[in-house]
Amino acid sequence: MPKPFPREFREDVVRVALNRDPDVPLAQIAKDFGIHVGTLDKWLRQARIAAGGQTGVTVSESAELRELRKRNRLLEQENEVLRRAAAYLSQANLPGK
Repeated sequence: MPKPFPREFREDVVRVALNRDPDVPLAQIAKDFGIHVGTLDKWLRQARIAAGGQTGVTVSESAELRELRKRNRLLEQENEVLRRAAAYLSQANLPGK
């Protein structure tokens, strides 16, 4: 996976794209900065979401959700280990063994 662009670079590109003349296409701005037009479109969408102009999940909410899902997977794994340990220990305490 390629290295992400620095935050300052993304902010500069978005600022230029938002302040462009109406006759300048996004594809030209993307080409001038050496990025894909889809990348620029994604950055603009994220900027609109952060500004409240568009509904969606902000970058910070997305990061928080990713961390919570990771923690949930870890807790589920720990729960499974405890469940197996409890079953093993209950088998060891059965009479006749």
